[in-house]
Amino acid sequence: EVQLVESGGGLVQPGGSLRLSCAASGFTFGTFDMSWVRQAPGKGFEWVSDIDSGGGSTAYADSVKGRFTISRDNAKNTLYLQMNSLKPEDTAVYYCTTAGRDYWGQGTQVTVSS
Repeated sequence: EVQLVESGGGLVQPGGSLRLSCAASGFTFGTFDMSWVRQAPGKGFEWVSDIDSGGGSTAYADSVKGRFTISRDNAKNTLYLQMNSLKPEDTAVYYCTTAGRDYWGQGTQVTVSS
C-alpha cells in the first residue's frame, strides 16, 4: 500500500521557521520526482516546489523562492521542506505528492499568525 505521511506542521509566528517531513512507503521512493503542493483556505492547490529523484535538481514557486528549501533522503524514504521567514500568506495545508500527482499524502496544516 502506497503511503505518504506528512508531519511537522503547526502554528508559527511571522518570520519563524518550520520543517515539514514526508515519510514514503509502498513504492520505490528513490525513483520518483517529488513535489510539495499547498492549499490555502478557500483557494485552489498551489505548486510549491519540486525535487528530482536523485535530489540534484530543485525548483520553486516565485512566492517561496529564497525562503523554502526542498530536500530528500532516499535512504530514509523521506522528503523535506524547510520553511524560513514564514509569512501569513504561507498559511495552508501542505501536501507531499509525487511529481506526476499519482500519490498524495493527507496533508499537514501550517498556520502563520501572531
